[in-house]
Amino acid sequence: MTITELFNSPILSSIVVVVGTIALFQFIALLQRKLNAIWLQPMLVSILALIAILVWQDITFESYFSNSWLLNALLEPAVVALGFPLYQHLETITKQWKSILLVLLIGALFAITSSFIVAMLLIGDYTIAVALSLKSITTPIAIAIAGQLDGNTAITAFSIILAGFFGALIGPRWLAFIQVKSPKAQGLAIGAASHAIGTATVSNISYEHAAYSSLALIVSAVITAITSPFIITFLASFF
Repeated sequence: MTITELFNSPILSSIVVVVGTIALFQFIALLQRKLNAIWLQPMLVSILALIAILVWQDITFESYFSNSWLLNALLEPAVVALGFPLYQHLETITKQWKSILLVLLIGALFAITSSFIVAMLLIGDYTIAVALSLKSITTPIAIAIAGQLDGNTAITAFSIILAGFFGALIGPRWLAFIQVKSPKAQGLAIGAASHAIGTATVSNISYEHAAYSSLALIVSAVITAITSPFIITFLASFF
Protein backbone atom coordinates (compact mmCIF):
# COMPACT_ATOMS: atom_id res chain seq x y z
CA MET A 1 0.00 0.00 0.00
CA THR A 2 1.39 3.39 -1.00
CA ILE A 3 1.20 6.56 1.09
CA THR A 4 -1.37 7.93 -1.34
CA GLU A 5 -3.61 4.90 -0.85
CA LEU A 6 -3.38 5.27 2.93
CA PHE A 7 -5.08 8.67 2.61
CA ASN A 8 -8.23 6.91 1.40
CA SER A 9 -8.79 5.67 4.95
CA PRO A 10 -9.54 8.64 7.27
CA ILE A 11 -8.54 6.94 10.55
CA LEU A 12 -5.45 5.22 9.18
CA SER A 13 -4.31 8.32 7.31
CA SER A 14 -4.63 10.46 10.46
CA ILE A 15 -2.51 7.99 12.42
CA VAL A 16 0.13 7.87 9.68
CA VAL A 17 0.27 11.66 9.36
CA VAL A 18 0.48 12.38 13.11
CA VAL A 19 2.94 9.60 13.97
CA GLY A 20 5.01 10.21 10.84
CA THR A 21 5.27 13.97 11.44
CA ILE A 22 6.30 13.52 15.07
CA ALA A 23 8.81 10.80 14.17
CA LEU A 24 10.32 12.97 11.42
CA PHE A 25 10.69 15.95 13.76
CA GLN A 26 12.24 13.84 16.54
CA PHE A 27 14.66 12.17 14.11
CA ILE A 28 15.89 15.54 12.83
CA ALA A 29 16.16 16.89 16.39
CA LEU A 30 18.24 13.85 17.37
CA LEU A 31 20.40 14.25 14.28
CA GLN A 32 20.99 17.91 15.11
CA ARG A 33 22.12 17.04 18.63
CA LYS A 34 24.39 14.25 17.40
CA LEU A 35 26.04 16.36 14.70
CA ASN A 36 25.86 19.62 16.68
CA ALA A 37 24.75 21.27 13.41
CA ILE A 38 22.96 24.57 13.95
CA TRP A 39 21.64 24.56 10.37
CA LEU A 40 19.66 21.37 11.06
CA GLN A 41 16.87 23.34 12.70
CA PRO A 42 14.22 20.64 13.32
CA MET A 43 11.19 22.74 12.46
CA LEU A 44 12.67 24.13 9.25
CA VAL A 45 14.09 20.83 8.01
CA SER A 46 10.87 18.98 8.94
CA ILE A 47 8.80 21.41 6.88
CA LEU A 48 11.12 21.05 3.88
CA ALA A 49 11.07 17.26 4.19
CA LEU A 50 7.26 17.20 4.46
CA ILE A 51 6.93 19.39 1.39
CA ALA A 52 9.19 17.03 -0.56
CA ILE A 53 7.19 13.99 0.58
CA LEU A 54 3.83 15.57 -0.29
CA VAL A 55 5.06 16.59 -3.74
CA TRP A 56 6.64 13.17 -4.33
CA GLN A 57 3.45 11.32 -3.38
CA ASP A 58 1.15 13.87 -5.06
CA ILE A 59 -0.70 14.59 -1.80
CA THR A 60 -2.39 17.96 -1.45
CA PHE A 61 -1.66 20.21 1.51
CA GLU A 62 -5.40 20.31 2.28
CA SER A 63 -5.42 16.53 2.65
CA TYR A 64 -2.37 16.57 4.91
CA PHE A 65 -3.76 19.44 6.98
CA SER A 66 -7.14 17.77 7.52
CA ASN A 67 -5.45 14.55 8.66
CA SER A 68 -3.12 16.34 11.08
CA TRP A 69 -6.02 17.69 13.18
CA LEU A 70 -4.59 16.23 16.38
CA LEU A 71 -1.33 18.15 15.99
CA ASN A 72 -3.28 21.33 15.30
CA ALA A 73 -5.40 20.73 18.42
CA LEU A 74 -2.22 20.48 20.50
CA LEU A 75 -0.99 23.91 19.39
CA GLU A 76 -3.08 25.81 21.93
CA PRO A 77 -1.97 23.82 25.02
CA ALA A 78 1.60 23.98 23.69
CA VAL A 79 1.44 27.79 23.65
CA VAL A 80 -0.06 27.79 27.15
CA ALA A 81 2.81 25.55 28.29
CA LEU A 82 5.23 28.35 27.41
CA GLY A 83 3.70 30.26 30.31
CA PHE A 84 5.07 27.81 32.89
CA PRO A 85 8.67 29.08 32.79
CA LEU A 86 7.24 32.59 32.92
CA TYR A 87 5.39 31.71 36.13
CA GLN A 88 8.58 30.29 37.63
CA HIS A 89 10.38 33.63 37.19
CA LEU A 90 7.39 35.87 37.87
CA GLU A 91 8.83 37.32 41.08
CA THR A 92 12.04 38.44 39.37
CA ILE A 93 10.17 39.78 36.35
CA THR A 94 7.81 41.89 38.46
CA LYS A 95 10.80 43.62 40.03
CA GLN A 96 12.14 44.57 36.60
CA TRP A 97 8.90 45.19 34.73
CA LYS A 98 9.57 48.87 33.99
CA SER A 99 12.95 48.23 32.39
CA ILE A 100 11.62 45.22 30.49
CA LEU A 101 8.61 47.13 29.18
CA LEU A 102 10.79 50.06 28.08
CA VAL A 103 13.25 47.79 26.25
CA LEU A 104 10.48 45.89 24.47
CA LEU A 105 8.66 49.11 23.58
CA ILE A 106 11.79 50.56 21.98
CA GLY A 107 12.49 47.29 20.19
CA ALA A 108 8.97 46.93 18.80
CA LEU A 109 8.78 50.54 17.62
CA PHE A 110 12.20 50.32 15.98
CA ALA A 111 11.32 47.05 14.24
CA ILE A 112 8.08 48.45 12.80
CA THR A 113 9.54 51.79 11.76
CA SER A 114 12.84 50.59 10.29
CA SER A 115 11.27 47.67 8.39
CA PHE A 116 8.56 49.85 6.85
CA ILE A 117 10.95 52.65 5.82
CA VAL A 118 13.60 50.32 4.36
CA ALA A 119 10.96 48.33 2.46
CA MET A 120 9.43 51.48 1.00
CA LEU A 121 12.84 52.86 -0.01
CA LEU A 122 14.06 49.63 -1.61
CA ILE A 123 10.83 48.09 -2.92
CA GLY A 124 8.34 50.95 -2.98
CA ASP A 125 5.33 48.68 -2.46
CA TYR A 126 3.06 49.62 0.45
CA THR A 127 1.51 46.17 0.83
CA ILE A 128 4.94 44.52 1.10
CA ALA A 129 6.21 47.21 3.46
CA VAL A 130 3.28 46.57 5.80
CA ALA A 131 3.92 42.83 5.65
CA LEU A 132 7.62 43.17 6.48
CA SER A 133 7.01 45.65 9.29
CA LEU A 134 4.96 43.00 11.14
CA LYS A 135 7.47 40.15 10.78
CA SER A 136 8.49 39.95 14.44
CA ILE A 137 5.17 39.05 16.08
CA THR A 138 3.06 35.93 16.21
CA THR A 139 1.26 34.98 12.99
CA PRO A 140 -2.46 35.38 13.93
CA ILE A 141 -1.98 38.93 15.24
CA ALA A 142 0.27 39.98 12.36
CA ILE A 143 -2.10 38.66 9.69
CA ALA A 144 -5.07 40.38 11.34
CA ILE A 145 -3.22 43.71 11.43
CA ALA A 146 -1.92 43.30 7.88
CA GLY A 147 -5.46 42.67 6.66
CA GLN A 148 -6.73 45.84 8.35
CA LEU A 149 -3.92 47.90 6.82
CA ASP A 150 -4.30 46.41 3.32
CA GLY A 151 -0.98 44.62 3.61
CA ASN A 152 -0.04 41.44 1.78
CA THR A 153 -1.02 38.71 4.25
CA ALA A 154 0.80 35.97 2.32
CA ILE A 155 4.09 37.85 2.54
CA THR A 156 3.31 38.64 6.17
CA ALA A 157 3.08 34.95 7.00
CA PHE A 158 6.20 34.15 4.97
CA SER A 159 8.27 36.93 6.56
CA ILE A 160 7.19 35.78 10.04
CA ILE A 161 8.38 32.26 9.28
CA LEU A 162 11.72 33.59 8.01
CA ALA A 163 12.17 35.82 11.07
CA GLY A 164 11.44 32.89 13.34
CA PHE A 165 13.80 30.53 11.56
CA PHE A 166 16.68 33.01 11.33
CA GLY A 167 16.28 33.86 15.00
CA ALA A 168 16.24 30.19 15.93
CA LEU A 169 19.21 29.34 13.70
CA ILE A 170 21.64 32.15 14.41
CA GLY A 171 20.08 34.24 17.20
CA PRO A 172 21.69 32.67 20.29
CA ARG A 173 25.15 32.40 18.69
CA TRP A 174 24.98 35.92 17.31
CA LEU A 175 24.06 37.30 20.73
CA ALA A 176 26.94 35.39 22.32
CA PHE A 177 29.28 36.70 19.59
CA ILE A 178 28.40 40.33 20.39
CA GLN A 179 28.92 39.56 24.10
CA VAL A 180 25.26 39.48 25.09
CA LYS A 181 25.53 36.56 27.50
CA SER A 182 22.77 37.24 30.00
CA PRO A 183 19.96 34.63 29.72
CA LYS A 184 17.45 37.39 30.43
CA ALA A 185 18.75 39.62 27.64
CA GLN A 186 19.04 36.73 25.20
CA GLY A 187 15.52 35.57 25.99
CA LEU A 188 14.05 39.06 25.54
CA ALA A 189 15.91 39.58 22.25
CA ILE A 190 14.88 36.25 20.73
CA GLY A 191 11.28 36.49 21.90
CA ALA A 192 10.90 40.03 20.57
CA ALA A 193 12.48 39.30 17.19
CA SER A 194 11.62 35.67 16.48
CA HIS A 195 8.33 35.05 18.34
CA ALA A 196 7.21 31.44 18.97
CA ILE A 197 9.80 29.64 16.82
CA GLY A 198 12.68 31.45 18.48
CA THR A 199 11.11 30.97 21.92
CA ALA A 200 10.76 27.23 21.37
CA THR A 201 14.43 27.05 20.40
CA VAL A 202 15.87 29.00 23.35
CA SER A 203 13.58 27.09 25.70
CA ASN A 204 15.97 24.19 25.19
CA ILE A 205 18.81 26.27 26.67
CA SER A 206 17.26 27.06 30.06
CA TYR A 207 14.00 27.86 31.84
CA GLU A 208 15.22 31.43 32.28
CA HIS A 209 15.63 31.85 28.54
CA ALA A 210 12.16 30.41 28.06
CA ALA A 211 10.57 32.71 30.64
CA TYR A 212 11.97 35.95 29.27
CA SER A 213 11.48 34.94 25.65
CA SER A 214 7.84 34.07 26.34
CA LEU A 215 7.39 37.41 28.07
CA ALA A 216 8.93 39.28 25.13
CA LEU A 217 6.76 37.37 22.66
CA ILE A 218 3.57 38.36 24.49
CA VAL A 219 4.44 41.98 25.30
CA SER A 220 5.88 42.70 21.83
CA ALA A 221 2.73 41.35 20.19
CA VAL A 222 0.54 43.58 22.36
CA ILE A 223 2.70 46.67 21.73
CA THR A 224 2.75 46.02 17.99
CA ALA A 225 -1.00 45.43 17.83
CA ILE A 226 -1.65 48.76 19.56
CA THR A 227 0.95 50.96 17.89
CA SER A 228 1.54 49.59 14.38
CA PRO A 229 -1.67 50.93 12.77
CA PHE A 230 -0.81 54.47 13.89
CA ILE A 231 2.90 54.21 13.01
CA ILE A 232 2.36 52.67 9.58
CA THR A 233 -0.41 55.12 8.69
CA PHE A 234 1.81 58.02 9.75
CA LEU A 235 4.88 56.78 7.86
CA ALA A 236 2.85 55.99 4.74
CA SER A 237 1.92 59.67 4.47
CA PHE A 238 5.56 60.45 3.60
CA PHE A 239 5.70 58.08 0.63
